[in-house]
Amino acid sequence: MQFWKFYKIPLLLTFVGLFLYWLFSYNLIRTEYTKLITFYTALWIIFILLLKYAKDNIKFLTIIAFLFRAVFILAIPNLSQDFYRFIWDGRMILEGFNPYLYTPVSFIDTQNFPVAQARELYAGMGQLNGSHFTNYPPLNQLCFVIAGLFSGHSILGSAMVLRLLIVAADFGTLYFGKRLLKQLNIPVKNIFWYILNPFIIIELTGNLHFEGVMIFFLVWSLYLLHSGKWKWAAVIFALSISVKLIPLLFLPLLFRYFKSTSLNDQNKNNEILKRVQNDDSSSKIDFKKLISFYGIIGLTTCLLFAPFFSSEFINNYTQTVALWFQNFEFNASIYYVAREIGYLFTGYNEIALIGKIVSVVIVVFVLVLSFYKRQISTKTLLTTMLFAFSFYLFLSTTVHPWYLATLLILSVFTNYKFPLVWSFVIIFSYLAYINLNKADKSENLWIIAFEYGIVYAVLIWDVLISKRLKHQ
Repeated sequence: MQFWKFYKIPLLLTFVGLFLYWLFSYNLIRTEYTKLITFYTALWIIFILLLKYAKDNIKFLTIIAFLFRAVFILAIPNLSQDFYRFIWDGRMILEGFNPYLYTPVSFIDTQNFPVAQARELYAGMGQLNGSHFTNYPPLNQLCFVIAGLFSGHSILGSAMVLRLLIVAADFGTLYFGKRLLKQLNIPVKNIFWYILNPFIIIELTGNLHFEGVMIFFLVWSLYLLHSGKWKWAAVIFALSISVKLIPLLFLPLLFRYFKSTSLNDQNKNNEILKRVQNDDSSSKIDFKKLISFYGIIGLTTCLLFAPFFSSEFINNYTQTVALWFQNFEFNASIYYVAREIGYLFTGYNEIALIGKIVSVVIVVFVLVLSFYKRQISTKTLLTTMLFAFSFYLFLSTTVHPWYLATLLILSVFTNYKFPLVWSFVIIFSYLAYINLNKADKSENLWIIAFEYGIVYAVLIWDVLISKRLKHQ
């Protein structure tokens, strides 16, 4: 009775949340826009109220996060088709094929079915996905293989295995995220802005996107780096890259993190404390440690790619990655403005040219950030990573909802709230499917403008207005 008295509201919220997640996972298709927005908004209200009424009970929130994910265990993803390609790739490897050298359509067109349920998998992934070479790095492919090993003839069974891997990664992120927050003297409860967020639960656990596994290795690596265990941090960072390539963007930002220090092995765990307290901007880069760090990352990444390596693989993989900058476009912001300017002057879509320019601008921006501060702490590094990835997303030609997961986890270690707000309004990007069955399949730019208008407004508040008010 005492427990019910103190936890009556959180428990009621939990039961309502479980019901709403069940509706979302088993009673919704992505073209049911009213239900989609209604369920998502209701889940966000539950999320906010849970953090309000149970914010200090870490154990209780952890159990709830697990229960909400458990609802999806028997569900087929209803907002994304990518998992069909995941299953295809895993089964291809088990059949002895290099998935980087073949497209699904090359088999289907010749009535050759190399894996179990080939027709169903190809129909599920769609012609667009099936006509391109895979772009998923080797450790991601290992996850697909594990799904094939445990369930080689059932799509639902494979989805369940993939889901368990992603859920395990989320709780790894919870473990190392809490430890890093504690060492940085940031409230540990902040991690639940990520772990309990409906966006994360739906996009990662529900829709089977492996950003969650990449984030687990990234947070683990940052924790090890902060603790002075930079060699192991480099290995784990390479594992993160080998799930998704996004962490490559952060490598230049680590340049000024490696300062010369006289610390011995016993004092390595105090390195970050000394770095924060020491304002001596004359300290030099420890190039030996820096080169070793980058070398370990490079070597580990190459070893993971080695089983698939060939000249044909390099050509296929680089071409496929380039598609995200020079061919595909979805839910973009600044790029859409540049595209309209291109139409105005040339009369056609200049995505190939704009994509190349965007790539160069992003690299230059990250390099400028890398040399902006002469002295850097872990908190500063995390903030810099946040803005580097934000800039990348703002300029990208394609911003799928699950891309925001990386931005959201970085924001947990900062005071910036625009990624959290974006993780709510990103649901409006799914309204692009309104025109899916119409002759005009273009996105509604008013909806895109609404989404980014809110995001940019909160960004301006975070960066300019909020800081000015605090200063005053």
